[in-house]
Amino acid sequence: MSLNHIRPWRNIYRRKSRQIMVGNVPVGGDAPITVQTMTNTDTADVKATLDQVIRSADVGADIVRVSTPDEASTRALREIVRESPVPIVADIHFHYKRAIEAAEAGAACLRINPGNIGDASRVKEVIRAAKDHGCSIRIGVNAGSLEKHLLDKYGEPCPDAMVESGLDHIKILQDNDFHEFKISCKASDVFLAAAAYQALAEATDAPIHLGITEAGGLMAGTVKSAIGLGNLLWMGIGDTIRVSLSADPVEEVKVGYEILKSLGLRTRGVQIISCPSCARQGFDVIKTVETLEKRLEHIKTPMSLSIIGCVVNGPGEALMTDIGFTGGGAGSGMVYLAGKQSHKLSNAEMVDHIVGLVEARVAEIEAEGDTPDAAE
Repeated sequence: MSLNHIRPWRNIYRRKSRQIMVGNVPVGGDAPITVQTMTNTDTADVKATLDQVIRSADVGADIVRVSTPDEASTRALREIVRESPVPIVADIHFHYKRAIEAAEAGAACLRINPGNIGDASRVKEVIRAAKDHGCSIRIGVNAGSLEKHLLDKYGEPCPDAMVESGLDHIKILQDNDFHEFKISCKASDVFLAAAAYQALAEATDAPIHLGITEAGGLMAGTVKSAIGLGNLLWMGIGDTIRVSLSADPVEEVKVGYEILKSLGLRTRGVQIISCPSCARQGFDVIKTVETLEKRLEHIKTPMSLSIIGCVVNGPGEALMTDIGFTGGGAGSGMVYLAGKQSHKLSNAEMVDHIVGLVEARVAEIEAEGDTPDAAE
């Protein structure tokens, strides 16, 4: 349920950027902000890598990146690309031949730093391969791997050094008449990354890939990424995102969507608004929400659901959600549909009934051909 048209203070005005294609997925311009992840398997293990790619795509990944550090990886890439339901980005460091092999294997995008893969002739070979095979390129600047001459110049990784690195790499591509590129300037420090991205956004119209690199484990990395990426997205910066967690790539995708959903930038699936619970709760809120999250994972149609334990905030929250349940007394509560009271329901029947209501509403939306746009 989008309220942006009547509440302008909810609007985010995105930075204007050029649009490129990563396979069949548009990035930049007025395209939805895409969600990416990266496999953490041995890429040469095609079965294990494809399993992660497919599971990530099932929860909404628009693009998946795989590391290709050796010939075994680029050989495996051909089959991975053929079987993948989403575009595959090949992650390249230093070995220009791996970039050429990845392009030949069908990668939709090459993640490289042009300045790190050899002299001008080698860069030209990679660019020629990208042009010949329809690959885009991501320039991936990272505070942890800046060029020595920039560290000597600035004394340490800093926003100016990161932006200079990015612009130097952009010039290499543009001097070779290559313009299908996006750029990132990641750091594990939230302040450093945010400052670098803000400066980069002013210096180029290239699509920007956002990330807080090496953010940490599932809990700490989620918080850190939400702060760093959330602030930049709120400022209108960012065309595609990757949440970097020491966790299953599927979790990265889920967190990425939750960040975008919280800002109204993507609306995939059911967004559950729930209270933390207290002594007033009329049912076990925490257990109920955990169960509903699992039972509703298969829903892709955007929908809002409020699960509130008591009548203090429950009716008010239900006014703003598609479906709501507010706890009452004597083992029952009130169901709300489209913000209006509908019927009483026993706590014992609640989960199955709510799942049924959500699935029925999804069927109605699909039958009407009125599925909301994912970028709403």
